[in-house]
Amino acid sequence: MDEQFEKRLLDLANQSRMKNIVIFSDFLNLNELHIFHSNFQKFSFVKWKISGGYEFAERQIVAFIPDAFCLYEEEKEISFPITVLEIKPCSLRFAESLTHRDYLGAVLNLGIDRSKIGDILTEEGRALLFCKPSVKDIICRELCRVRHTTVSIRETVEEQIEIPIRKEKIQGSVSSVRLDAVISQAFPGSRSSMTAFIESGKVFVNGKMILSNGYHLKENDIISVRGMGRFQYMGEISKTKKGRILISLEKYS
Repeated sequence: MDEQFEKRLLDLANQSRMKNIVIFSDFLNLNELHIFHSNFQKFSFVKWKISGGYEFAERQIVAFIPDAFCLYEEEKEISFPITVLEIKPCSLRFAESLTHRDYLGAVLNLGIDRSKIGDILTEEGRALLFCKPSVKDIICRELCRVRHTTVSIRETVEEQIEIPIRKEKIQGSVSSVRLDAVISQAFPGSRSSMTAFIESGKVFVNGKMILSNGYHLKENDIISVRGMGRFQYMGEISKTKKGRILISLEKYS
C-alpha cells in the first residue's frame, strides 16, 4: 500500500515536470504525509509546498511545482484548490450537539471519497469543512441533515474565515521530555498505556510518524495521536528540586 501511494505521488510530480504546470494531490492523512516527508528526496526534481487551508491543518494537499513555474512566476503565490464550507443548523433552538464524527459521517454518506475532504473544525452552532472544489456542489446540494438536525451550507471566502481553534492549557511534571511521558500528560492514561499508540504507528510529531517511546520533543512541536487528538508542546517551565521537569502544553479541543 505504501509503495502504491508513493508511486502515485511520483506520477503527479512527473506530470508537473513534463507539463510545466502545478499539480495537486488530494488531501493526505497523517500516515500519507509521513510517507511523503520520509521520501521527499525522491521528489527533488520538482519543488513542492503543502497546505490544508489554514495553519496547523492536519490533512494537507501537496502542490508539485515545476522549475519553469518557479523561474517565471517566482513572486506568485500558489493557490491551493481548497474550498471552505460553513455548515450551520437551520434552527439553533432544535439543533443537536454535533461532533466532528457526525459531520464527517454525513458527508461520507453522500458517497464522497475521504481524500476529497480535509479538516472539519467544529464549534457550537457550526462547522467549517475544508474540501476539494470538485465535491463542493454535491455537498451543498445533497447535505441537508447531520444526524437529525436540518442544516444549511454556504461557501466562505478566505477573508471571512474565522478558524474555530480552541486550546486548553495543560501543565504537568515529567521525569524527561520523552514522547511517551509528554503524551500521558495530554491524554488520559498511564505512560505505559501510551506506548501502544506509539509502537502501532498512531503518533506523529510535526507530521512524521514516530515509533520510538524515547523520542525527545522540542519546543513548539505539534503532536497528533490518531483517535485521541493533538496538542503542541510549548516547552519547559522549570525544574523541581527532585529533578522533575514542569512542562506546558496546549491541547486542541
